[in-house]
Amino acid sequence: MSTTILWTLVIITLLGLVLAVVLYFVALKFKVVEDPRIDEVEKVMPGANCGGCGFAGCRAFAEAAVKAPNLDNNYCPVGGNDVMAKVAAILGYEIQQKAPMVAVVRCNGTCEARPRINEYQGVQSCRVKAALYAGDTGCSFGCLGCGDCVEACQFGALSLDPVTGLPVVDEEKCTACGACAKACPKAIIELRAKGPRGMRMFVSCVNKDRGPAVKKACANACIGCGICAKTCTHEAIVFENNVAYIDYAKCKLCRECEAVCPTGAIHGVNYPKPLDVEGIKSRIAARKAAAAATPAEGAPSSQVTKENAHQGQPSAVAGGKEETNKEE
Repeated sequence: MSTTILWTLVIITLLGLVLAVVLYFVALKFKVVEDPRIDEVEKVMPGANCGGCGFAGCRAFAEAAVKAPNLDNNYCPVGGNDVMAKVAAILGYEIQQKAPMVAVVRCNGTCEARPRINEYQGVQSCRVKAALYAGDTGCSFGCLGCGDCVEACQFGALSLDPVTGLPVVDEEKCTACGACAKACPKAIIELRAKGPRGMRMFVSCVNKDRGPAVKKACANACIGCGICAKTCTHEAIVFENNVAYIDYAKCKLCRECEAVCPTGAIHGVNYPKPLDVEGIKSRIAARKAAAAATPAEGAPSSQVTKENAHQGQPSAVAGGKEETNKEE
């Protein structure tokens, strides 16, 4: 009996030693060496794990940044340029400064401008509401007002205005992580550059219907008249699907588009002075008058010659030379 127990213990001990040796060599064979810089990068990250960088969290971002040949495609919107400078210093990379971004709500359909045509009774979720029907107003593109974006924000940067029924962004708290934009089923929230001293222009409407239908649905909507695009001298405004869009990279913040918009769909924010509509319209009229008084470039020489002939003045001819019209 005692011999059986002894041999059992010996066999189990030897088997354990053999398995331990096997596991040791297997661990060596499949050992994954992790770059120590990953931990260093993770330490300087803000730790929000918001996914705004496009990765599952700060750890995943650190791993991708260490493996990448540069940081051109990796950026932490929460930490911004300061955090990215620390990451670049750890990895020995160079980075380009990026303009700070902020979430912008592109819907101006207040309760007054966009009256309700039915009453929704169900789960208070924009995603559920959008899946059921177009909405409880005449505009099927606007904010649904259930606050999915508010719940998605980890930083408390959004709140619902009880008067307008629209979400309001607190610029001081917004980190431009993009969680609110992803949560909005109507895609009315956009990340845009903050602009110099926080000043920026944007079209607060995404309605793609044509003018009459848009105007009937919301008094503050973009009706696609094109006046803003014709007024802008910087080619910063484009039209797509019947709605205007301002390219913040080209916009010079002159506010002329805002002054001429007939529905107030274009908004300028954080300007130190209120909008001087009459002053801006006078400036536009003066520019148009000056342009009309100046001969258009590329006008046919025969046309210019004909006009000068009636006035008895020298006419412009090809080659930059001038001749005096002679009466035959």
